[in-house]
Amino acid sequence: MHSFNLSDHPHRRYNPLNGEWVLVSPHRAKRPWQGQVEKQQEETRVEYDPKCYLCPGNERAGGKMNANYKENFVFTNDFSALLSDTPEGSYEHGELFRAQSDQGICKVICFSPRHDLTIPEMEVTDIKKVVDLWVDEYQSLAKETFINHVQIFENKGAIMGCSNPHPHGQIWAQKIIPGEPAKEDKQQKNYFDKHGRSLLFDYVQEELKLKERILFENNSFVALVPFWAIWPYEAMIVSKRHITDLTGLNNDEKMDFAEAYQRLTIKYDNLFEVSFPYSAGIHQSPVNNQNNDHWHLHMHFYPPLLRSATVKKFMVGYEMLANPQRDITAETSANILNNLADVHYKHR
Repeated sequence: MHSFNLSDHPHRRYNPLNGEWVLVSPHRAKRPWQGQVEKQQEETRVEYDPKCYLCPGNERAGGKMNANYKENFVFTNDFSALLSDTPEGSYEHGELFRAQSDQGICKVICFSPRHDLTIPEMEVTDIKKVVDLWVDEYQSLAKETFINHVQIFENKGAIMGCSNPHPHGQIWAQKIIPGEPAKEDKQQKNYFDKHGRSLLFDYVQEELKLKERILFENNSFVALVPFWAIWPYEAMIVSKRHITDLTGLNNDEKMDFAEAYQRLTIKYDNLFEVSFPYSAGIHQSPVNNQNNDHWHLHMHFYPPLLRSATVKKFMVGYEMLANPQRDITAETSANILNNLADVHYKHR
């Protein structure tokens, strides 16, 4: 009887950030595919598209005009999912039917005036200006008395539901703390109360010792495939220093964050030599007046591609009805990403 090991045998991995588990079945992918089956025909985009509702000076879908911006640009979403003037109220019908109103502010951030760029193709100095804007927006929204959580995120690629290829992200700020950050809040607080240290600070220190899932590091941030990853090439960027939110970053750390953001997404693009789709977002301290010292700044990346530029990993069957599951291990994914060039394939 062989002894159990993570590389060969089915097992569950625990995610200390949300308290949940993922089933890993490495025996189903003993020889993971590591090259592309077909080269996807890439769309050629122009620097400025007169029909794009995010390009400088253009009219948006809601009829408002964009500023003729030269760096980046932020505006309140013309079709916001949350509204600041939603009246307070609730609905109850016995124990089983409950609803409550929610208030919020939704914004769009255009990363660049150039329609043809994405984060991995932008200069680090320009990405740093995006980080600066994130900080400004986080601080500004925190001053709104009804806002308790600020979610900064990016959906890249049509396969992730992105309706416009112009490089942009979003911010949804709302009264309640949503489900995923609420789970992380509870888990991080429990760990901090027990150990007096940040959960992710300790986690990063251990990952740096093991060197099994580290993608790269700079002075301020570590990029890694988390031990508990669900998506095939899921990754995180985590601050080395215990920082609760974006406002704690100094100027050098902002530049390092921008460099890590660019470097990871270059690796993604190089995997299948395509503009790699993903959903990414920053998790950080809520903006209420409570003590949030247990929080640790980090950014999640959830890309859906598995074996080629056109084959998407779906959550189906067992994963929807029972438990998240993956075949390729986090260690194998990290190894594949580590073997990719740091120079974007378009610039070689």
